[in-house]
Amino acid sequence: MSPTHIDLTETTKPTVDNCRATREILDRIADKWSLFVIAMLRDGPRRFNELRREVEGISQRMLTLTLRGLERDGLVTRTMYPTIPPRVDYELTEVAKGLLGPVMGLVMWAEENKEAITQAQKQFDEGLESGASLARTSFYQSR
Repeated sequence: MSPTHIDLTETTKPTVDNCRATREILDRIADKWSLFVIAMLRDGPRRFNELRREVEGISQRMLTLTLRGLERDGLVTRTMYPTIPPRVDYELTEVAKGLLGPVMGLVMWAEENKEAITQAQKQFDEGLESGASLARTSFYQSR
């Protein structure tokens, strides 16, 4: 079975503890910049300034915080070289490399479904404008 396919019959029943742990991990990788940084590192080590140029829109401070968080979570390694000027490389760990398959599966799903989602959003928003959604909400609240 590929990493993008999960047999739901084999998964364990959620508990408060494992849901909390999963939520914390997903919060880390699903923030604004982490997946972008992970994607930029998929082809090999990068220096800080390379990443800053490649990850459009990220500030130096935010890149520093993102890399530090990914390093803390064991997703990125930071290697310092005793050169002048100092050289620091960032690289994905094996754990992070294992994340690439499921993430790419999610990206492919989003690409395949973006038109349907955009259409659903448009229909929903039009319903809000016409008041139809308010009637639906009232129906569900009265049940």
